[in-house]
Amino acid sequence: MMHNPYINPALGRALATRGFDTLTSVQSAVVEYQAQGRDLVVSAKTGSGKTVAFGLAMAEQLLEGERVPWSPEPMALVIAPTRELALQVSKELQWLYDPAGARVVTCVGGMDPIKERRALGGGAHIVVGTPGRLRDHLERGALSLSGMRVVVLDEADEMLDMGFREELEEILDATPDGRRTLLFSATMPRPIVAMAKRYQKDALRIETIGEREAHADIVYQAVAVSPTDIEHVVVNLLRMHEAETAILFCATREAVRRLHVSLSERGFQAVALSGEHSQNERNAALQSLRDGRARVCVATDVAARGIDLPSVSLVVHVELPRDAEALQHRSGRTGRAGRKGVAVLIVPFRRRRAVETMLRSARIQPEWIEPPTAEQIRAKDRERLLEIASAPVEADEEDRELAQQLMAKLSPEAIARALVRSLRTDLPAPEDLLVSGGKEDRSDPGPRSGFEGSTWFRINAGRRHNADPRWLLPLICRYGHVGRNDIGAIRIAANESYFEVTPRATPGFVKALRRATIAAEDDGMVIEPAPPRSAEEAARPRGKPQRPAKARGSGSRPSAA
Repeated sequence: MMHNPYINPALGRALATRGFDTLTSVQSAVVEYQAQGRDLVVSAKTGSGKTVAFGLAMAEQLLEGERVPWSPEPMALVIAPTRELALQVSKELQWLYDPAGARVVTCVGGMDPIKERRALGGGAHIVVGTPGRLRDHLERGALSLSGMRVVVLDEADEMLDMGFREELEEILDATPDGRRTLLFSATMPRPIVAMAKRYQKDALRIETIGEREAHADIVYQAVAVSPTDIEHVVVNLLRMHEAETAILFCATREAVRRLHVSLSERGFQAVALSGEHSQNERNAALQSLRDGRARVCVATDVAARGIDLPSVSLVVHVELPRDAEALQHRSGRTGRAGRKGVAVLIVPFRRRRAVETMLRSARIQPEWIEPPTAEQIRAKDRERLLEIASAPVEADEEDRELAQQLMAKLSPEAIARALVRSLRTDLPAPEDLLVSGGKEDRSDPGPRSGFEGSTWFRINAGRRHNADPRWLLPLICRYGHVGRNDIGAIRIAANESYFEVTPRATPGFVKALRRATIAAEDDGMVIEPAPPRSAEEAARPRGKPQRPAKARGSGSRPSAA
């Protein structure tokens, strides 16, 4: 049994039954003497044991001795952002308060509201729910908050991000002024601070996430890629890590749908989560991830809120988060409950500077890596295959008999080949990337055969956009329908770049550009014939430094007269 003077003995017995020997930092902090009876603002990440923490903190308001008293109205309310999280919280509080005789009722979207109203009418000590469903019961008169002694807002930042401000305010305004309010939030943006000031009195701030601890269990990596290579890089990251569960974040429903279809066609066991999926579809997808039938989840930010899958060891930001807080929310799906995780940002070359600014504001220092190549993945596959094949196997009599028959019929080498082939069967093929890890210098190639009389073109990406021949080359080839050998020198200026195309390929290149639509992820790039003067400057040999031509839209000042 756990001995702590600030933990009610009834809850102590429940903790001991569940095998708790020690408390986590957030659990210890909320039961200390200075926290007793006070409103709390707690910064704690998911997976830190915060559900048990606020369960322990509520005991002072709920228990008389070691039992909860009879009450005609609920005494405690816990509000969570999503159905999944609310159900999880409800289960935790049920075992924690079972020795004290507390009755816990859950009210969430996707469940039968009539059954919930019946449960509320039968009496409840603790109500756990999502904002929308709780407000619905409140407005229909099925939920009374006049006897509320303590209210908990779990993952308050996520609830505000999901647009539940109005519901939260209506619910909190219906509770008595003398109630205790416990606000748990992984981040503390301005709206959370404003809500704390409005609904709390003399709140004690408990900070259990230091700058290092916030990211201690997550390794952040970033990979700069050509926009044309994003999907291929996603495939190779999945194949390189072979994570038990991976979550891929996209910005829109359409992007989720497109990537999910593409990965499924390649042979990945993937599910999708977005606003277009029903609750039943969402439940089925999450269950397939829990039982291992699916290993990849493609999701939007909102659809992934409140997901608690301890098996997630890889998060890939396929489309970049809108800000540092969204980055932390997404990445927080991994590195939970003391397990290590990896979060990878896929950064289009032109967005690198903006991403570095966002990472600094989040106090994250990622490792910038090269995208995994097909050969690296094949080498990793060989290592994993040898490890699997070398693992000890417990075989029953039937297995041993079949093994003897195989050995009598086939040579050891033939058996080994069959084993290798069977182990490789379920592995999707890695992708060959347009941009390899090695540098390709096209800035000053010198005279090249076939480029006499070449045509120069302009693209509106330069040094200011971190332009580099390594990612410009495949983009040019893709949209101009030409091969790499048809592109000559690539010259990078401040705000734009210039490149030459062989006379043979130029007519087709121009036709392809007229038909092509630059993808949205290429951030509004424009490819067009270079103005004569700019073309002359770009074609000039680079033996001696030349005064750069004034680039259109560069904002350079005219020289003084």
